[in-house]
Amino acid sequence: MIDSHCHLADVVFAADLEAVVERAQVAGLTGALVVLAAGDDAEEAQAGRVLELWEGVRFAIGVHPHAAQAFADAPQRAAAVVRAQFARMPLARAVGEIGLDYHYDFSPRDVQQAVFRAQVRLARELGRPLVIHTREAEDDTIAILTDEGRGDVRGVLHCFTGTPSLARAALDLGLYVSVAGILTFPRASDLRETIRAVPLERLLLETDSPFLAPVPLRGKRNEPAYVGRVAEAVASLCGIGLAEVVDRTSANFHTLFTP
Repeated sequence: MIDSHCHLADVVFAADLEAVVERAQVAGLTGALVVLAAGDDAEEAQAGRVLELWEGVRFAIGVHPHAAQAFADAPQRAAAVVRAQFARMPLARAVGEIGLDYHYDFSPRDVQQAVFRAQVRLARELGRPLVIHTREAEDDTIAILTDEGRGDVRGVLHCFTGTPSLARAALDLGLYVSVAGILTFPRASDLRETIRAVPLERLLLETDSPFLAPVPLRGKRNEPAYVGRVAEAVASLCGIGLAEVVDRTSANFHTLFTP
């Protein structure tokens, strides 16, 4: 089993990182994709600690839309920061998380779009997949992926909470869809119906930890060990065995991120 999106390099895990990794391994996880904020020295240092404890981890590096405002004067500089960090980290496997967030608008939308475009172009240059964050920005997200991806971009819509039309558009672009603990929330019936229609061979599992702990752990700090709860929810939703979900989503992860 693999957690395809977690933030183990976040400061909230610094004090008990070893125990968190141990719980993940006891829970049967063989690997995880650890997402790093590009240019964050503290996260990069903790990524080294994570790797010392868990050789199965790989990394994604990107400028989140919330942080795009720091590159308002020169959006291409965001790509340069990511490129430089890739060069320092041979186990970096994806550009992300990147994208658009119109819910909070912590960065101006035109800046978000420019920084997103620059990083999609970088991913094409590096031959690496994307880890995509999109919230209340479905049309612009797909438009940029279509324009800049030019049919030659791979990736995943992480922590999917979107509409059926977004799921279809993503699948048409050859992208994967990743589900997190939100799938277990009582009010997520619309999401469950959308995910039911996603082919298992295009699905990934994640925690997005430390956020979004699944039921019955909601409200607690999330961690990779809990990704099994998401796998169980998918198995129940699709009417298939847990082992099939774990095997298929793990294979999907290796196909996309070629660890």
